[in-house]
Amino acid sequence: MDPEVISRIRHGVPGRTRTLLPENEPWWAALPRDFAARPERFDLDARDAATVTATSASDVVVRTMAAYAVGTLAFPLGFHPLELRRSLKDLDFYASMAESGDPARFFRKPPPGIRIHRGRSDMYPRFEPPGGKVETLRWDSPFMPRNPRLHRRYLRAKGNRTAHARYWRHDDGPRPTLIAIHGFSADFYLVNEWFFALPWFYRMGCDVVLFTLPFHGRRQPLGSPFSGHGFFAGGAAHINEAVAQAVMDFRVLVDWLEAQGVEKVGATGVSLGGFTTAMLACAEPRLAFAIPNVPVVSMPDLVLEWEPLGTALRAGLKLLRRRLVDARHLLAVSNPLSYRPALPKDRLMIVGGVGDRLAPPKHSRLLWEHWGRPKLHWFPGSHLLHLDRGEYLEAQAMFLRRLDFLPDT
Repeated sequence: MDPEVISRIRHGVPGRTRTLLPENEPWWAALPRDFAARPERFDLDARDAATVTATSASDVVVRTMAAYAVGTLAFPLGFHPLELRRSLKDLDFYASMAESGDPARFFRKPPPGIRIHRGRSDMYPRFEPPGGKVETLRWDSPFMPRNPRLHRRYLRAKGNRTAHARYWRHDDGPRPTLIAIHGFSADFYLVNEWFFALPWFYRMGCDVVLFTLPFHGRRQPLGSPFSGHGFFAGGAAHINEAVAQAVMDFRVLVDWLEAQGVEKVGATGVSLGGFTTAMLACAEPRLAFAIPNVPVVSMPDLVLEWEPLGTALRAGLKLLRRRLVDARHLLAVSNPLSYRPALPKDRLMIVGGVGDRLAPPKHSRLLWEHWGRPKLHWFPGSHLLHLDRGEYLEAQAMFLRRLDFLPDT
């Protein structure tokens, strides 16, 4: 058995866990072509097997609905054959940066001295922190697209050029600060307060922040049909830039927290936020820890499972006489599999859902392998229904105590 798996649920057959990626090839070429079709095997008892079957069904329904929504409102804008052809030409621009294995080639540090404006939170209902305050944070994003072809079009989304976060802090601070990152189209503060158990972590002694991803929430451009639409609607090259902006805006927040006297900052995120957390673990060595929750790691392979988007992607690549490896390579510059983590293994932890059909568990295990097999917790629910959530929250709290991020209780 893998001792790093800290849940009662184990993946694969004990002693026969297969390795997906050889070390001597880049992941975009080494990952099996049928990765999207491969199931992830688990050693489940009858109760967990029934739970996984029941919860995964809800994910399939939501996945199909989301695929149609994205396919109707985002895919035609950024992934039609003409735009796909333009994006694939951008492979020449991004490839060398991804192949270097150096995240600093693509993820630039923000300029110093970015001012963050603090204000009274005006959104209800909300968690009122005992012995502290809740504030809104707002700052001008210093991000400029790396790809000159996208410069004008990307910056046209004026609302996205202002970053936002919500901050719960103790009056006797500064305290170690946990920053949580929401999932795709799921920026609602109240839901994330509950999902990340932020009041619970606050009461255990740390300050907490909810960070808003680019093109989500108050960062949506005018006319955006739903939160997060702009993250993917501009095409593959646009996704690279959106990930880079998320990383830079997060680092502005870390700079500011350090200037306030905060000595320890850690990150966790769910789904797209989990992917962003994994990317930060490569680009931001100041993090005390990184805990991706149900992360995706290869978006092209994920799209192949999101029908009818998968059919559209296959058709587009065939029309342009390109392969899946080209799509992976194009997005590799903004992918955590392309870089070694900047944090040691004992400061990394992954949470995965056995019944997840929106971000299938094979993505969590792929990241786990790439990171040298840090702590991994499997729960028996799906992407939307995190059953036994209390168990992995307790595991996270224990993990943070071992890192001296939370006080012993």
